[in-house]
Amino acid sequence: MFEIVAFYLFSILTIFMFGITVFTNNALYALSSLAAGMIFISAFFFLLNADFLGIVQIVVYTGAVIALYAFGMMFFDSMSEVKEKIQNPGLVFLFSGLAALITVVAFLSPIVSNNIISEYAIHPEYGNTQDVGVVLFTKFLVPFEIAAVMLLVAMIGGIILAGKKMDVSYSELSEDEIDALESSNEKDSK
Repeated sequence: MFEIVAFYLFSILTIFMFGITVFTNNALYALSSLAAGMIFISAFFFLLNADFLGIVQIVVYTGAVIALYAFGMMFFDSMSEVKEKIQNPGLVFLFSGLAALITVVAFLSPIVSNNIISEYAIHPEYGNTQDVGVVLFTKFLVPFEIAAVMLLVAMIGGIILAGKKMDVSYSELSEDEIDALESSNEKDSK
């Protein structure tokens, strides 16, 4: 009974958080709700007694979202709202939803069938966690380290780019001054 209640609770919270991510105009709200949604997804792994995958979900994916959050804080003015130039956003949302639904159905159809056989059996003593660690740090050590170096270089580049001073801070201006500044920037870019 506890698992059913927890599943529905985490399902509602996850959908709510990703809904905020999709529908908000503020980049920092979107990134915060994306991180919370990723943490709620890890709860499903814990409910399935896949503790290692739950921890990996939190560390890897939520950590990536937090890094994205830091880049968002450095590059975007969190006080301004995003103005999209989509002519018909409802139609775009409908087609995007249909494409996502078709993709999910295409990937779920083999899973629903009974033809799936596990390639590696679960080790009776310690599960597959140690096997994943051995493969990750032997066969995939070089790609793992290359990805870490690439993330470090991207972070240093983001810090250097964000360190350059802006002429005007958008958070200190009134809305009329922001509109005037943006219209002058649009004229300069043309």
